[in-house]
Amino acid sequence: MTMNKYRDNSEELHDYREIQVDGNQTPLRIDKFLMDRLDRVSRNRVQTAIRAGAIKVNDKLVKPNYKVRPNDFLTLVLPRAPKNTREIVPQNIPIDVRYEDGDVLVLYKKPGMVVHPGVGHKKYTLVNALAHYYRDLPVLNPDNPDRPGLVHRIDKNTSGLMVVAKNQYAMDHLAKQFYYHTIERRYQAIIWGEFHENEGTVRANVGRDPKHRMNMRAFSDDENMGKWAVTHWRVVERLYYVSLIECQLETGRTHQIRVHMQSQGHPLFSDMKYGGTRIVKGTVHRRYRAFVEKCMGICPRQALHAKSLGFEHPSSGKWMQFETELPQDMEECLATWRNYVKHKKELMNRG
Repeated sequence: MTMNKYRDNSEELHDYREIQVDGNQTPLRIDKFLMDRLDRVSRNRVQTAIRAGAIKVNDKLVKPNYKVRPNDFLTLVLPRAPKNTREIVPQNIPIDVRYEDGDVLVLYKKPGMVVHPGVGHKKYTLVNALAHYYRDLPVLNPDNPDRPGLVHRIDKNTSGLMVVAKNQYAMDHLAKQFYYHTIERRYQAIIWGEFHENEGTVRANVGRDPKHRMNMRAFSDDENMGKWAVTHWRVVERLYYVSLIECQLETGRTHQIRVHMQSQGHPLFSDMKYGGTRIVKGTVHRRYRAFVEKCMGICPRQALHAKSLGFEHPSSGKWMQFETELPQDMEECLATWRNYVKHKKELMNRG
C-alpha cells in the first residue's frame, strides 16, 4: 500500500505532499503512478511539474519516464488549485510592470491593493487586473481550472515587488523555490523604538491567534502552535523613537514580519492590527501625540515595503534580482521623524 502524506499549508499558495511507495510496487512510470494518486491532474500536468523540479524521488530530480520502485520516497510541491476562478472578473486596472518575459512578470504593488479576491473583495484586486492583462493567454483565465499566476502574496497595505508566473512550468518552478526558501525577499519597515543590537534573527512560530482569529500571533516553543517562521533583521537607520530596519524572510508566513516585530516589542509604525497605532516610544504629551498622529496621516498603513526580490529564472536558470525604492509615504514619514529628532537634539544642546 502506498503511503500518502499531505501537508496542508493553508496560509500558502502551494501544497506539499510525501508519498512512500509500497514495497510490492511493480516498476511504473512516475507520471502514470501519480495520475492515479492526485485529484484532477493530467499526465501533462505531472510531467511539467517533474521537469520543473517540483517533484523529486529520494530527494533527487528525475525525468518523466522514471519508473518508481518499491519503497521510493516522493516529495511534491504543487501550486494550490485556485478556488472560484470563474468568479474572477477581468478589469482594466493599471499594473506597474518592472520586468516581463515569456515565463515571469515582476510588478510593483501599491499599498491599498488587495492581491487576491476574497470575502469583501470580489473586484479591483491584483488578480482582476492580471486577468485583464493576460486576457489573450491561458494565464489567470477564469475558464482554466489549472490557471497559473500567483505563487506568493503581500498584504493589502504593504507595498513592493511581486513575481507572477505566466505558464504552468514557471508556476511549478517558482512554487518549488518559495517552498524550499531559495527565493530572496528583503523588506524594509519602520518600527517603533530601537533594537539594542544592529542585527539579529527572530525565530518564533506564527499562526492564528486563538482569541482573535482575524489576527496572527507569534508562539513560543513550549506552546507547540503555529508554523515555523524565521525573520532576519538589521538596522538601517536609528531615530530613537522609531527605526528603519531591513528584514530578510527565510519563511513566508502570513503577517510574519508584522507579528515577529510585535513579539519583540517593536510593532510596525502605523500598524493598526498589531499595536503600531499606539505610542510605543516617547511621551504622552499632547504636542508629541499630535506629531505622531501627523506622521500616521502621512503613512496611514503599516510601514512595510517589499524592497528586494531575487529568484532563479525558471527557464534560463539565471539569478534574477530586482530592487525598488521606498514609496513616498514611508520616505516622507522618515523625513518627518528625522526633522523631529534633529530639533529635539538642538533643544537639548542649547539647554
